[in-house]
Amino acid sequence: MTIIAEAENAKYFKFFFGDTNNEVPVKSDFGSISHTYLESGAYTITVQAHADETLFISESKSITVDIFINIPASGYSTPLSYTGMNMIWSDEFDGVTVNEDKWTFELGDGCPNVCNWGNNELEYYQKENALILDGNLVIEAKSEFSGGKNYTSSRMITKGKLDFKYERVDVRAALPKGQGIWSAIWMLGSNINTVGWPACGEIDIMEMIGGSGRENTILGTAHWDHAGSSASYGGNYSLSSGIFNDEFHVFSITWDSNYIRWFMDDIQFHEILTTPAGLSEFQETFFLILNVAVGGNLPGSPDFSTKFPQRMIVDYVRVFQNQ
Repeated sequence: MTIIAEAENAKYFKFFFGDTNNEVPVKSDFGSISHTYLESGAYTITVQAHADETLFISESKSITVDIFINIPASGYSTPLSYTGMNMIWSDEFDGVTVNEDKWTFELGDGCPNVCNWGNNELEYYQKENALILDGNLVIEAKSEFSGGKNYTSSRMITKGKLDFKYERVDVRAALPKGQGIWSAIWMLGSNINTVGWPACGEIDIMEMIGGSGRENTILGTAHWDHAGSSASYGGNYSLSSGIFNDEFHVFSITWDSNYIRWFMDDIQFHEILTTPAGLSEFQETFFLILNVAVGGNLPGSPDFSTKFPQRMIVDYVRVFQNQ
């Protein structure tokens, strides 16, 4: 939403739009300036009309901004049941707020243990960036200052609330876009606090690296420990048209004692044999993670082309187990 603030009969003017915590006023010699709000909320606009730097009058006005969040109306879906399997856990995001009986928010920037989450990321995670809207989870990456960082987002995990082994996982989501945006649906071994990473193992169900020419492609990767160093094996899938921001897609894995297989809209695009002794991490329990990172080793930093806020919209997360 864009507004125009106007004033007259002064040497120069300063405008405050109430859009940041430590706002620097915008100076104008002409008494007219526009400002675009990217998020819903109540804001106070203050205009100062100056004769000089210390002599001025001011007036304030409160406004309410309602920003429309576009929930895709189309896309792929998967069923509520599969032959020979039981649904053991799901979140359809039908409540008013995130269900914290199912999810835990990981907060901050990872410090002091794993600063910048081990990837030189630029965001500060907080609960406020995750909301429920029309039966969907919306994780927002925003350009705002918090915790010493210039960006905020949310990161949600099921550790201690859903730890599982040998399942099918379906996540229906529409992905954010933009240079420097890094959305992920992934899993870590439940023993990470004991053995650390990569010895705990990691299964990336889906990663999407934002930026021009990359937003039609997702990655699916397994990570593990090899003689004290990290090893990985990954695949990718590219849409024939459009990007993953356009509509919902379903990102899935099937996992048993022999294989992990990756699917996009039920199309298999990658698999790994997990029976070798060196891949024993994948015979243990894992937990789920949903997050949108900003910056980092893979995507690089946002630039002038990146529009905020960016949103990962999740319709459902479902976990199935063989009967």
